[in-house]
Amino acid sequence: MSIHKAAVIDPGAELDSSVSVGPYAVIEAGVRIGAGTRVEAHAVISGPTTIGERNLIGSFAVVGGAPQDLGYNGEPTELIIGSDNQIREYASIHRGTPGGHGRTVIGDHNLLMAYTHVAHDCQIGNHVILANVATLAGHVEVGDRASIGGLVAIHQYCRIGTYSYIGGVSGISLDVPPYIILAGTRNRTRISGINKVGLRRNGFSRETIKNLDRAFKIIFRSPNLLMKDAIEIARNEMKDCPEVGALVTFFKESKRGVVKQTIMD
Repeated sequence: MSIHKAAVIDPGAELDSSVSVGPYAVIEAGVRIGAGTRVEAHAVISGPTTIGERNLIGSFAVVGGAPQDLGYNGEPTELIIGSDNQIREYASIHRGTPGGHGRTVIGDHNLLMAYTHVAHDCQIGNHVILANVATLAGHVEVGDRASIGGLVAIHQYCRIGTYSYIGGVSGISLDVPPYIILAGTRNRTRISGINKVGLRRNGFSRETIKNLDRAFKIIFRSPNLLMKDAIEIARNEMKDCPEVGALVTFFKESKRGVVKQTIMD
């Protein structure tokens, strides 16, 4: 264990022997940190928080802080972070609330760039990228391998689908389906199409990408169809494609509603 003499570690914290902690970092009671994790100078980690292995907690990051919720009265909620994540400088991640999941959860292999914010009760999958100053309000769910651009703000309770890509300086107030690319605000949203580059990079077959592209055009580019009818047509035409099935299921399970294009090509 490499602990700088200027670090402040509560006796109630549990750190693996291989954890390193930089100067003026503060680790409070109720924090558990796994092997190979590095906590840089001036970071603050509050508990109850569990952090897995080989993570980087950047300088001045605030991890495990109390939720920014007026109804929170100090109840014992928690933050759970997996392994191999990079949480860069000045990022902030808050614990859950009793009225939500009671916990905020971040999976594995994620990159949270500088000044990102993950609010209470968020659920983030694996291999997710949050670019600089991306902000998630409470109860947001982010699927695996989603990419969220810089200065993006996401409204509470939104779901961000797997393999989706949100361009920078966007404001998201509705669910974002899996596999698509979009940018803009609620009144000026451009949905460009399927995230073909990202899907190819992650090993999706040409046939799967073709099916997803066809489903996208039916759902988003059929002005004479009601959305519910377009979704059923896409499901029936490509019923043997599980990815199209996942896209259709996402629409059917949406509680907030799904983003729609407001800027025409």
